[in-house]
Amino acid sequence: MYVTALLPWIVAAGVIPLVPLTAMGANPWLVVLVWLALCGALVTVDVLAAPDPRALALERTFGNGAAGTRIPRVRLGERIDVRVRLVNRGTRRIRATVRDAWQPTAGAPSARLRFDVPPHEARSVTVPLLPRRRGELRSEFAVIRSAGPLGIAGVQRRMDVPGAIRVLPPFHSRRHLPSRLARLRELDGNTSLQVRGQGTEFDSLRLYVRGDDVRSIDWRATARASSTMLRTWRPERDRHVVIVIDTGRTAATRVGDGTRLEASFEAALLLAALAERAGDHVHLVAFDRVVRARVTGVDGTALLPALVDALAPVEAQLIDTDWEGTFGQARALAAHPSLLIVLTAQEAPEAARGFLGTLPQTVRAGTVVLVGTATDADLERTARGQGTGGGPGDGSIDELYRAAAAEAALRTAASVNRAITRAGAEALAASPDDLPPRIADRYLALKAAGRL
Repeated sequence: MYVTALLPWIVAAGVIPLVPLTAMGANPWLVVLVWLALCGALVTVDVLAAPDPRALALERTFGNGAAGTRIPRVRLGERIDVRVRLVNRGTRRIRATVRDAWQPTAGAPSARLRFDVPPHEARSVTVPLLPRRRGELRSEFAVIRSAGPLGIAGVQRRMDVPGAIRVLPPFHSRRHLPSRLARLRELDGNTSLQVRGQGTEFDSLRLYVRGDDVRSIDWRATARASSTMLRTWRPERDRHVVIVIDTGRTAATRVGDGTRLEASFEAALLLAALAERAGDHVHLVAFDRVVRARVTGVDGTALLPALVDALAPVEAQLIDTDWEGTFGQARALAAHPSLLIVLTAQEAPEAARGFLGTLPQTVRAGTVVLVGTATDADLERTARGQGTGGGPGDGSIDELYRAAAAEAALRTAASVNRAITRAGAEALAASPDDLPPRIADRYLALKAAGRL
């Protein structure tokens, strides 16, 4: 049972008869006890007269209303509607209040749902959810309250109605995909190469025109066609691209409006979508000391859904990354990848010791290793003595200390980048918004140069 906010007011109303009855010589304690007993009797009657909430059945459907066992998917920041349907299987009209117990990060409205359900009928209410966190968000139960006719008290029942939604990474860097695909089509389809080189494969034959490289003439095809035929080449397909995401403690660092891990997700998704369109095979692993996510052997249009689904529950762990295990996982995905992308944060020589010690063993002939890092754009502004809005600072002692600390951080990060370059890899650092397109551009540049 439960009581409503009306009961305290009724109890407080006992002061009205208490004053005249006490003036007439009545025992005040007796008056209070009688009044409390009367209020208790009203509560009991209201509870007994309340319809039984066990006559109700609660159902949930998501999105377009289709019910099923598959957990609905929604991107972070997007709205999803949940339709709550209450069925009255009893013979009495039920005025019910329902609390659907979603996690706070699901973004459900705080107001309780109110239903007025006649017997043998059903009523529905649409509840908007606006998730604020990735992963699986659940509602294990719902609480239904059935009020009595007096509105003082009622009957409450908990119903176990499990429900869940899976919140995927937002993939904001998708806006960079059309322009990169246009460049890929120009590189791969519309302009064939005349000269064969590393990283190219045969494309087609065409008629020779003056100015073409005579080394590309196909003499056998020329003999058959009685016209001079030229071979054309295109960047090679079916290369293996391995993406490694560091989920250790450095991934939890705030950069921009999010964390470094979220910036790594954006870069990985943009590169994977571009490489899939280019005909390459994409493998991904998120690792610190154990595998947090792994996608391999998935090609075509199923790749991107598999990646966002695998990355949805991944969170940064406050532990140091085991780099020997990380690169071992990368080798297990593809023994000889053409491109290895490592999305991590190596900004301090002391913290990067394990990474730099393992990196030279990973750099092999025929494999391009690219180390991508999301950096804080405010750090450079602070080092230049600018304020948070980008304008000139006030020249205070605190600001000078902040600028010196920022300059020291930039210098140590630059020294780590030089060490990565000496190990045979390529270091690429950019802000969270700039890192995904820069990695995609580097991928296209490697394709154009015949290195991939």
